[in-house]
Amino acid sequence: MARGDPRPAAGGGRAVTDDRKAQLAENLARVEERISAACARAGRARDEVTLIVVTKTYPASDVRLLAELGVRQVAENRDQEAAPKAAECADLPLTWHFVGQLQTNKVRSVAGYAGIVQSVDRARLVTALSKEAVRAGRELGCLIQVALDAEAGERGERGGVAPDGVAPLAEAVAGAQGLRLDGVMTVAPLAGPYAGRELAAFERLMEMSSDLRAAHPAATMVSAGMSADLEEAVAAGATHVRVGTAVLGDRPRLR
Repeated sequence: MARGDPRPAAGGGRAVTDDRKAQLAENLARVEERISAACARAGRARDEVTLIVVTKTYPASDVRLLAELGVRQVAENRDQEAAPKAAECADLPLTWHFVGQLQTNKVRSVAGYAGIVQSVDRARLVTALSKEAVRAGRELGCLIQVALDAEAGERGERGGVAPDGVAPLAEAVAGAQGLRLDGVMTVAPLAGPYAGRELAAFERLMEMSSDLRAAHPAATMVSAGMSADLEEAVAAGATHVRVGTAVLGDRPRLR
């Protein structure tokens, strides 16, 4: 559990920065212990699981401290916050993941800084991402976001395509210029048959990943699990976990 109000006060100089860095280091160590223990229980090597730190609502100064502490993968879910933060940290050796629901009018901006978009859930978004990736001269990694609470042909409450839509959407990504199909992502659902059953949800995602890899062998990434359920994700076989609160502290409420 992260401690206290995590955001440094305005001003305060080097002492505040050093205190914050020490706090982040302590929190990262605790998360590392959790991931390592989960890997050991699952009979997995620790290097099979990559930590992505979700930095939403936290300042670029925290991103810099995380980079100093060895973090290389960070995630954001709102372009209006992510774009200026990524620009301010452009000198750092980071891969930025976009993990939120993405509107097509934000795609041009996101394509400028994101290395991987984890929330691909509809064909129109694939078309927009492809166009802007080509325009920017970049290759964007894409994960198909799976909504385990969605009925066939629908989208989930928190975004994502229903399981029956994964294969055709994957084909669209694989055939699109400027895009690279990297794998699948999910958020443990709050409703439906998998509500409160995180391990079962992540095991279902692994089944879909296996099916996807049969057609697209390079799509090996499985992003699942957050601060509260990373152990279940590791047990199921996730390759990436997205952790925010356990590293950065309880988030302030958005006004």
